[in-house]
Amino acid sequence: MGILTFCLNVTLDGCVDHQEGIADDETHAFYTRLMDECGAMLWGRVTYEMMESYWPAVARGDVEAPTAMRAWAEKLNAKPKYIVSTTRSDYPWQHSHHVGGDLRDGVQRLKDATPSGVLLGSGMLANALDRLDLIDEYRFMVHPRIVGHGPTLHARGLPCTRRLALISATPLHNGAVAMHYRREPIG
Repeated sequence: MGILTFCLNVTLDGCVDHQEGIADDETHAFYTRLMDECGAMLWGRVTYEMMESYWPAVARGDVEAPTAMRAWAEKLNAKPKYIVSTTRSDYPWQHSHHVGGDLRDGVQRLKDATPSGVLLGSGMLANALDRLDLIDEYRFMVHPRIVGHGPTLHARGLPCTRRLALISATPLHNGAVAMHYRREPIG
């Protein structure tokens, strides 16, 4: 059985708006390596639609982009992508699949079928999956910015505190720090 790793950019004041992070070659190279380590991506519909609106065009070469961004786009294009949605079931981006039905069962089946692990990249979906105790690891890219606005992670709250064990903390040249945590067992 594979693990589910939640991965997201966050500012020092907790903002998870994708436009507030540092999107340079080093950051994209880091995320490309992280994506290489996993077997599939998992997103909610909103994240899927945001990604679908840009990255396939970068992978095709329709959008001018630095080498690191193009490498990310090409690998993302080829990676299996699973989308949780109750309002959409058609996903034309190649290698995209709908996760329907019961959320717990659908995501657990995906984890079971993906020994190299699943990378989760949607904040709202992460909140729901955290409530179901399905997230095993957390990979946060903490950006050296204070932006003073939201959205924030887990704004809807959690039923209890999550205790995490630090696996690694890797500083990047741009001042961001890649944090890797594993969830400690409950109880």
